[in-house]
Amino acid sequence: MSYVVALTFIHTAISLIALFLGIPTILNLFDGRRTSGWTNWFIITAVLTTVTGFMFPFSVVTPAFATGIVAAIILAALLLARFVFHYRGGWRWVYAAAMVLSVYLLAFVGVVQAFLKIPFVNAYAPTQTEPAFLAAQAGVLLFFGIVTVLAVIRFKAGVEDALV
Repeated sequence: MSYVVALTFIHTAISLIALFLGIPTILNLFDGRRTSGWTNWFIITAVLTTVTGFMFPFSVVTPAFATGIVAAIILAALLLARFVFHYRGGWRWVYAAAMVLSVYLLAFVGVVQAFLKIPFVNAYAPTQTEPAFLAAQAGVLLFFGIVTVLAVIRFKAGVEDALV
């Protein structure tokens, strides 16, 4: 097995785990609380997804590389909001938005990969410029846009969070 094949398998597995861990993490934001288990594992897997994404060989900046840079910036804001500023002031909404946007990027890439790799789905948009692909991405963007706004509104850092 080549390095790239092994890395692809590991990167994909970690990405899918992060995506699924993001769901309960976002639901916790809606309840106005954080759950250390879900949140910590999501953050770990999201960071690992970003790190492993940068391990692929590249010679030019690709959309995947640019997405990785955006993901790294969002994760940096999330980590600052949680571990440095402890959700104080405006960092509460930065944390909530960064959490949801991190999951959004995983879903965004998931849709791209589905249209590239799953033959049934690829048949609808083989070049990813067709209406089916654009509609899928628009739907994901709209969904996560609404979820981001609601998470920012509903997430309230508790007293125990300010002490972390």
